[in-house]
Amino acid sequence: MNNHSLYMDLALEQARIAYSLGEVPVGCVIVRDSQIIGAAHNQVENDKLPTAHAECLAIARATASISNWRLEGATCYVTLEPCPMCISALGLARIDTVVFGCNDYKMGACGSVFDLSSHSELPFSIKVISGVKAEESLELLQRFFASIRI
Repeated sequence: MNNHSLYMDLALEQARIAYSLGEVPVGCVIVRDSQIIGAAHNQVENDKLPTAHAECLAIARATASISNWRLEGATCYVTLEPCPMCISALGLARIDTVVFGCNDYKMGACGSVFDLSSHSELPFSIKVISGVKAEESLELLQRFFASIRI
C-alpha cells in the first residue's frame, strides 16, 4: 500500500465519522513530513456553518498544530474533489498537493466542473492527483444520500 492509499484510508475514516453524525461523508487529512498535522470531516449541519467543510476545518487544525498559516510542503488528502471554496482555501494556505478520491460533478473545482487548482488568474497553483480510493469514497457518498432519500 503506497502512502497515498494509506492517508486516503485515514481521510475515509474521517468521512465515516461524518456519516455517523448525519453529515455528508467527506473526510480530510493534511500531511507534512509524513506527519498528520490536521484531520477533519464535514460539520456543516452540526456547526450550522456553510464553511465547515472537511478541508477548511483540517486547514484550521493544521495551521494550529504548526503555529503557522503557511502549509508549504503539505499534502491534502480528501475523499471528494474540493469545491471552489475549499480549493481556494487550500491554495491560500499554500498547500502543495491535493489528492482526492471521487470527482464532484456538481461543484468540483479541480477539473470536473471548474479547474481552480492552476488557474492563470489566481495567485496559487496546486498539484492535483485524483482517483485515489475513488470507489470507496463514492460508495460512502451514494450510501449516505440513498439513506436520506428513503
